Amino acid sequence: MRKFRVCHAAITGVVALAVAAVPAVAAGVQEQPSSTTAGSDAFYTYNGSKPLSSYSPGDVLKVRTLPYHVLGIATPLQATQLLYRTTDAQGRPSAGVTSVLRSPGGDGRKVVSYQSFYDSLDPEDGPSRAVAGNVKLPGGLIANGESTLVAPLLLSGYDVVLPDTEGQAAHLTASREYGYNTLDSLRAASSAASRTGISPDARVGLMGYSGGAVATNWAASLAPKYAPDVNKRLVGYAEGGVLVKPSHILRYIEGSQVWSGLIPELLIGQARSYDFDLKKYLNDYGKQLVDEHQHSSIADVLGHYPGLTWKKMAKPEYANPNSVPELVEAVNKTNLGLAPTPTVPGYIGQGNAGFLEGTTSNIAGIGSGDGITVAGDTRALARKYCAEGAAVWYQQYDALSHLTAPTATVPTALAWLRARFAGKEAPSSCGSIAEGNSLAADETVPAG
Repeated sequence: MRKFRVCHAAITGVVALAVAAVPAVAAGVQEQPSSTTAGSDAFYTYNGSKPLSSYSPGDVLKVRTLPYHVLGIATPLQATQLLYRTTDAQGRPSAGVTSVLRSPGGDGRKVVSYQSFYDSLDPEDGPSRAVAGNVKLPGGLIANGESTLVAPLLLSGYDVVLPDTEGQAAHLTASREYGYNTLDSLRAASSAASRTGISPDARVGLMGYSGGAVATNWAASLAPKYAPDVNKRLVGYAEGGVLVKPSHILRYIEGSQVWSGLIPELLIGQARSYDFDLKKYLNDYGKQLVDEHQHSSIADVLGHYPGLTWKKMAKPEYANPNSVPELVEAVNKTNLGLAPTPTVPGYIGQGNAGFLEGTTSNIAGIGSGDGITVAGDTRALARKYCAEGAAVWYQQYDALSHLTAPTATVPTALAWLRARFAGKEAPSSCGSIAEGNSLAADETVPAG
């Protein structure tokens, strides 16, 4: 897959150009090793004497400064990493990690929070590990490859915050937790201003694609209530390829040639995040897949299980996934259409040529998409935001798929964010967005 091919020389060159003039930050912070053995890095463990619940979301627990790495090679940029208190999918206190990168020409007052699409059930594939020098193959290539997206932001004068959006247990698809981790990482970056250089009143833009778009949108949606202090500093959010309604995604990719391999990972992520026993509903083949992919990334499964469906994994009495009450409850909690509407403007890009990637499903009530995300769901989300008074610029690319749409959505997102930071009025396409799908909550049906 082109999305996951990383050119070592190109990425290293781009990042070196972007960061050559950046001074070291956090003077006086003890330097950490530039890389660590996977799973051995004590920085990620909160071992303080006070319980996590005694801290407020965004409170900094640990700080370290180390060189920013690309594919294990140190660059001149110094990254500040923070362990901070946040909240997991079930509302429990947890510890998250974020990385802060200073721009050569930045003043600490313009920040882009970039949410990675590392999409993995293994925390070792997260962006903070890549920054610290770990290169776990193949999943770790994704966060390393995204250096090509970070570099233009640094060159343009924006400081960049890179949160590990899935948390330290790799709660893949625990969308609400993605939002909490993103918002609290921004709180942490500002509260540790003496170490990060990020001003407490810095303006912030949110940006992400695919899994990163999930974190971006949930952060924008949750900010008014969960983090009003961050919300008042947001200039907007820019995203592409967002997963809106997980139950629709599972049906849309069933039987596809490339994206059906993601089904086990999506199911594991829901079960892990909300603590339910998925395997009691699965047949032997389903149990085998779940056991094999407890620590897999998206790079491990794409194209590996063509034609896979839920029915092939489930016991006969659970042939309908809506007959699994815990799964229905989980997918409703991660349905973006049931989350609050952001109070800041947004850009949403969406591909619609999923057939290019072997997803030809056209199920009634779901329709077409980009191969993994459903265009009708995204249109419905944008229309919901418009109806509730938010400024939304929605663009649908009918000739682009999930793996090719970033060629259009990423440059557009960057330009859109620059205009918001410049104080220009956000454009709106609210009067021209076609109707979408129902984003109503799913209902449980009897088994058998």
